[in-house]
Amino acid sequence: MQTTLKSAVTFSGVGLHSGTPVVMTVNAATVNHGIWFLRTDSVGGDALVPARWDAVNPTPLCTKIENADGISVSTIEHIMAALAGCGITNALIEIDGPEVPIMDGSSAEFVRGLLAKGVQEQSESGWALRVLKTVEVNTESGWARLEPAQNLSIDFAIEFEDAAIGTQSKSLNMANGTFVRELCDSRTFCRNSDVEAMHAQGLAKGGTLENAVVVDGARILSPGGLRHADEAVRHKMLDALGDLSLAGAPILGRYTGMRAGHSMTNALLRELFADPSAYEMVDCDPTINAYLPGAGVTRSEIPAGH
Repeated sequence: MQTTLKSAVTFSGVGLHSGTPVVMTVNAATVNHGIWFLRTDSVGGDALVPARWDAVNPTPLCTKIENADGISVSTIEHIMAALAGCGITNALIEIDGPEVPIMDGSSAEFVRGLLAKGVQEQSESGWALRVLKTVEVNTESGWARLEPAQNLSIDFAIEFEDAAIGTQSKSLNMANGTFVRELCDSRTFCRNSDVEAMHAQGLAKGGTLENAVVVDGARILSPGGLRHADEAVRHKMLDALGDLSLAGAPILGRYTGMRAGHSMTNALLRELFADPSAYEMVDCDPTINAYLPGAGVTRSEIPAGH
């Protein structure tokens, strides 16, 4: 079943990398609309940008989409994960700046706002993308894979020198609200040694210890410490769900990432769509709907205190 919001919800904050104050409103949309961003501050050219895998312009450290007129929106992964995790398939997102607000560095505030407004079913059934055969991409630093499965599951592993992160791995079946319960409050993270390098590249201008987990060796510099002992790998799984949602339909398949990131997940989607025999689009009947990430999600499932 296709879904949208019952009423609009507005978020405001600053972009993590640009530091630009921004106001973003997620609006209800009609059936078969999909997810689109509208740059309300744009003058001239097409201000609509599709939240789709083939609109991704690879950039370091975030997911950026761009249309043919060069109008772009960056750091979309957290709001996209929230929409996917809440089961929202149709929305028009108005935004008055170049980057989605970072909020607390997770998707929790987005999820809370979306579910507070309510999700409504629409008159037409939706589609899901069923993976039929394994596709994989590799780089020197890691790899990512999609393979057949009944519903979406995510397996992820990371390795960092800093003892505060170290080696972490996690596997989750993403059906029936797992994202909201297990992942949505996990924050983006970085090593303190990388902060100056990011600033030199014009990145992380809006980053603070309040909207990212900053680690230095074995120390957690952000106030309050970690929300989960394995918060870092959980956040990577959050990012993966947001990036996978750019397929344009819920994925029925198993995603595995080993030291993977935004660009690698997008490359994986491009590899998948390059081979029509690797997938099929199927109607979301009641059985499939019951296994989707947003099925039956309620506000009470959001982790308390975040």
